[in-house]
Amino acid sequence: GDSERTVTGCIISLDCTSKAIEAARKNGFNLIITHHPLIFGGIDTVTNDTSTGKILLQLIKSDISCFASHTNLDLTEEFGNLAIAEAIGAADAVPVDGALCGVAFECDENVRSLSKRVASGLGASGIITINDPNNKVSKVFVQGGSFDEDSIPAIAAAGCDTVVSGEIKHHVTVMLEELGINAIIAGHSATEQVYLPKLAKLLSEQFPQIKFIVNNNNESASVI
Repeated sequence: GDSERTVTGCIISLDCTSKAIEAARKNGFNLIITHHPLIFGGIDTVTNDTSTGKILLQLIKSDISCFASHTNLDLTEEFGNLAIAEAIGAADAVPVDGALCGVAFECDENVRSLSKRVASGLGASGIITINDPNNKVSKVFVQGGSFDEDSIPAIAAAGCDTVVSGEIKHHVTVMLEELGINAIIAGHSATEQVYLPKLAKLLSEQFPQIKFIVNNNNESASVI
């Protein structure tokens, strides 16, 4: 977009989608801030033949700018994993030494009760786990989005017996179970959507003359 243009308003969305662009148009806004970048890995065409091309053409034709804050937001615990931990009821979460990102907190429940709390707190449409729902949970590691399996040694060393994340590969959940660590998968969107209201509040305080609207278009709010 045009970096010199005056901002008329801003949509904050996990992804830059047709729904996010329509929300911007409807409100007369000319900026979309997302967590996930629209372009991953590079492109060599911008046409209606690809979903990325279609979105880019919509942005250009509508004169809407798009700004993505991806890894830097992930690595800022206050607007990432701490936000997730707070949403599921943790008040004392702290970073884990040796893990690239992620926080841990102590609790006293089982996989079933924690799964229900995660689903409710994050507004997730469902939870996946391969573990016995009666397994005890005493220390939880939280990492939004995709779980980084390189963090496993640090998680184990910290005494965590449960991981809550948005995506965990099946073979990694098996690996974790062999180490005595439960895995609760809440969905990529659900674990990261929780960042957005905190980001909107911060930006509203920094730029009170601009209206910010959070676009929740990736995860249904119904809990199954």
